[in-house]
Amino acid sequence: MQPRIPAWLGLSSLIHLAAVAAVLLHPRFWPWSLAAVLANHLFLALGGLLPRSRLLGPNWTRLPAAPHCVALTIDDGPDPEVTPAVLDLLTRHGVRATFFCIGERVAAYPDLARRIAAEGHEIGNHTERHRYLFSLFGPAAMRREIDQAQQSIAATCQVVPRYFRAPAGLRNPFLQPCLSDLDLQLASWTRRGYDTVSADAEQVLKRLTRNLAGGDILLLHDGRAARTADGTPVILAVLPGLLAVLARQRLRCVTLSEGLTAHP
Repeated sequence: MQPRIPAWLGLSSLIHLAAVAAVLLHPRFWPWSLAAVLANHLFLALGGLLPRSRLLGPNWTRLPAAPHCVALTIDDGPDPEVTPAVLDLLTRHGVRATFFCIGERVAAYPDLARRIAAEGHEIGNHTERHRYLFSLFGPAAMRREIDQAQQSIAATCQVVPRYFRAPAGLRNPFLQPCLSDLDLQLASWTRRGYDTVSADAEQVLKRLTRNLAGGDILLLHDGRAARTADGTPVILAVLPGLLAVLARQRLRCVTLSEGLTAHP
């Protein structure tokens, strides 16, 4: 059972209380109190800006109990122009992946979302609308985005996501209590290809496979995918080569639920 509030947040509260108490005790302490509070906020901001950080709470970045497996995770869909071809390719190779889906896109393309689940892939929660200002939301707005996506996915696919990924991986201290309340676990990645901004499929593949090892969580995108010079979504240009590398290294693709069998 993951903690509802990370220990660091309790320490943060104590820092603020101590700073106030120090100033009340004697005004001359205000520069030190201010410095302590600013340092605390800088530390929290850093935790939210680094997607693989655990400063703000538990965060899966690897598969600790699956040394001969990797998890292929695919974000921002479903996309009617890209996701069907991705699913066809994964089926041909006998590979299962975890799709972090946007709730409103699940509702917009219900047959495609149901196909993802029906073909044995896992669906994760990627918020209802994928707002890039998500990391600036307060607790109520943040919970609403996550809960609405849970409901959209459950109503459409009859599955309840176990894992959550924040838009762009950015978050703030309010996220962990929301995830705990909704019985979700944060999952980021080990390595990503930057396939939403890079049209160079070769470079994307190199980023994903450089020092590739068992236990890695890989990130690609079927939604908002960049296009190569001939208009091919980068994920479709990268996947055949990526799956060939995994086969050569005898690494098996698993869903997050299959790979995460131990506590972080």
